[in-house]
Amino acid sequence: MSSFDSYQTPLSTRYASKEMMEIFSARTRHSTWRQLWIWLAEAEKELGLNISDEAIDQMRRHAVVSDEAFEVAKNYEAKFRHDVMAHVHAFGEDAPAAAGSIHLGATSCYVTDNADLIFLQRALDLILPKIAKVIQNLRDFAIKYKDMPVLGFTHYQPAQLITVGKRAAQWIQELMMDLEDIETVRERLQFRGAQGTTGSQATFLELFEGNADKIVELNRILCQKAGFPSAYPISTQTYTRKVDLRVANAVCALGATAERICGDIRHLANLKEMEEPFEKSQIGSSAMAYKRNPMRCERITALARKLRGLPANFANTFSAQWFERTLDDSAIRRMDIPEMFLLADSILLTLDNVTNGLVLYPSVIRSRIDQELPFMATESILMKLASHGVSRQDAHEEIRVLSHEASAVVKQQGGRNDLLERVKKAEFFKPVWNDLDSLVDPKLFIGNCPKIVEDYCNGEVAEKLERYKEALAGAATAQLSI
Repeated sequence: MSSFDSYQTPLSTRYASKEMMEIFSARTRHSTWRQLWIWLAEAEKELGLNISDEAIDQMRRHAVVSDEAFEVAKNYEAKFRHDVMAHVHAFGEDAPAAAGSIHLGATSCYVTDNADLIFLQRALDLILPKIAKVIQNLRDFAIKYKDMPVLGFTHYQPAQLITVGKRAAQWIQELMMDLEDIETVRERLQFRGAQGTTGSQATFLELFEGNADKIVELNRILCQKAGFPSAYPISTQTYTRKVDLRVANAVCALGATAERICGDIRHLANLKEMEEPFEKSQIGSSAMAYKRNPMRCERITALARKLRGLPANFANTFSAQWFERTLDDSAIRRMDIPEMFLLADSILLTLDNVTNGLVLYPSVIRSRIDQELPFMATESILMKLASHGVSRQDAHEEIRVLSHEASAVVKQQGGRNDLLERVKKAEFFKPVWNDLDSLVDPKLFIGNCPKIVEDYCNGEVAEKLERYKEALAGAATAQLSI
């Protein structure tokens, strides 16, 4: 059957990276199972169990599942209705000297759960530098435009001026929170190890003839081989699904951040102040040829909406586990864990593209400022008049009347804000006529924005990015070679 005749997830066919898809591929999954069986046999031999060198050598030679082995496992699974035992038998055919040693003392979750923890670890390691790359893009952008005035919005209504860089710094801060949360769950991730069918380690205690110290050493060796600092001290048949929820809460929060950032960019695109990159031959609309739709940000928003909703699934799966385990976690985790990381990966790839090529339109930004700034400057005009001995109350009334007249022109006639022209024509304001232009310089209204941006981006953000310096240098090289 052609791939065009069966469903394929768009995450793998359109959006996610090859590296992330490989982590959750069937070959990686089942080859990791084989590697776990090899590590178990090596550790058990080291601790005195009778496992031959030839058995381990054969296992090592067939650590990667071949296409033929997949077919063998498929036939065994049809017979046994058990995927782990199907692969035990298939591995035994590839490594006959090890057939009696594979999976010795283990339960199915030894391979399934430990493999999942390995995949969580690898996937977290893959997305962390990608978040750092987006932060670096925005840091460069924020510093470049740290002092470019732009109209701020509260309630999506015109508010005090900020700068383009200050707005980008807000996005950076939210991504920094995601980065730190994901770093934390990555650092606290532990291994399941060899714990037995209910977490009692009874089978291994029997194998080692009652020597509990050897079980401790077995798990120390397994953790070392797998690259984990330690194993969770308490296990049931599985590692607690609280781990999945903990990871999901951190990773899926990235979806909310991405949607929030792209929402801002989409609104700014409508205002014609900022746009995502737009290719020379890109088509915005099949009907309206003039359009430059923010399709990348819209894609991110769609994927982010899916990602940020996934923690509910992980919470439901965790809370529904009874006693030492139930199998109603299996099917949903096969979908949700890979999907979570494929979504995060897809979002970050596109967000990297967007933030690496943001387009500004300074003239539009300035014209929007000019529509609102005269109103904001009225307090400065009042203060300047007061310095000339003019009654503040009288000045307030005069400026109030002119402001309402100018506002009517804007709102009722669709005209531009002509408040300053009105002030320049009113004799009452003659004492400050020569000062008006200097009183409405936008940079007088951006407060401490440039310093805020510099202090944050060159301080906390730069310090965090230093941790990813090598990965970011590699990302830049890869980008140049495309």
